[in-house]
Amino acid sequence: MCCSVGFARSLGLALLPLALCCILANLLLLFPMGEITYIQQGRLSQYIWYFGGLGGGGLLMLIPAVAFITLGKCDCCWNESLMMCGSALAAVVGLVGSGYCFVISGLALVQGPQCFTTYGWTYPFADKGGRYLMQPETWANCTQPVHIVEWNVTLQCVLLGLAVLEFIICLIQMVNGLVNAVCRPCCYKQEYSLNA
Repeated sequence: MCCSVGFARSLGLALLPLALCCILANLLLLFPMGEITYIQQGRLSQYIWYFGGLGGGGLLMLIPAVAFITLGKCDCCWNESLMMCGSALAAVVGLVGSGYCFVISGLALVQGPQCFTTYGWTYPFADKGGRYLMQPETWANCTQPVHIVEWNVTLQCVLLGLAVLEFIICLIQMVNGLVNAVCRPCCYKQEYSLNA
C-alpha cells in the first residue's frame, strides 16, 4: 500500500507543473504577442474563450493533483480501499479536464486564429480543415496581430501535448487506484489465512 500511495503522490507532483503550464499557455493566448489591444477590441478567436487550458487542463487538474499528493496524509476513518477509490475518482476528474483541454485546443487549431486580412477581421483558415498548418506560406495573409498564426499554433500545440500527458498520468492513477481498491482486501485476506 505504501508503494501505491508513494506512486500516487509522485503522479500528483508531476501534474502540478503541467497544470500551471496549461494556465500560462491559455493566458498567453489572451494576449497575442504580449499586446492587450486585441482582447479589449474582442479580436480573439472564439475557442480561446472556452478556456481549455485555464479551466480544463489547469484549474480542474489541480483537484487530482492535490488529491494524489495528500493521499494517506489525512487521519480519516477511511480504510485503504476507500482511499484508493477516492484517488481513482479524482483521476476521473483529471481525465475530464485533460480531455476538455485537448478537444478545445484541437478545435482551435483546426479553425485557426481570427486575424486581419485584406477582407477585414475574419477566420481565413476556418474552411481549410487544418490544412493551413502544412502551408506556412499562407500564414502571411494575417497582417494583424503580427505573427498571430505562429503564436496560436505554438500555444495550441503546447496545450495539446500537456493535455495528453495529463490524461496519461490520470489514467495511470485511475487504474492504480482501482486495482489497489479491489485487490488489496483480497491480499489481506490471503495473508491473514496464511498466518492463521
